[in-house]
Amino acid sequence: MAFVSTPAKASDDVTAALSNICKIVVADDKSELRKKIKVVQSNFRLKLKDYYEGVKCNGNSMIRAAVLNNAVEAGTLLVKKMPKKNLQQPESDGKTLQAWISEQGLSDNPIAAALQDRI
Repeated sequence: MAFVSTPAKASDDVTAALSNICKIVVADDKSELRKKIKVVQSNFRLKLKDYYEGVKCNGNSMIRAAVLNNAVEAGTLLVKKMPKKNLQQPESDGKTLQAWISEQGLSDNPIAAALQDRI
């Protein structure tokens, strides 16, 4: 019985560990975001790419939330930590980050420049 509840407990622990990550991104706290990513990686062996898609900040991905809130430091860190191929893939709405940024008229955002440089 303990074996069956362990995966659920692990999932709950990951959820708890990631619970305030959106607040950290929106607050543009690069140092705290770096710590959060490191803790999740060391405690749960999950890289940013493993949970990025599952974390929504007011319906947006973490990078989109950073762009919308002009959280340049946090957004740039997220862009640097994500694999290039993941940055080029469409998100849940079918749009890539680049297409979404252009559509929103946010191409002059420094995060958009970091994304362009990375891709």
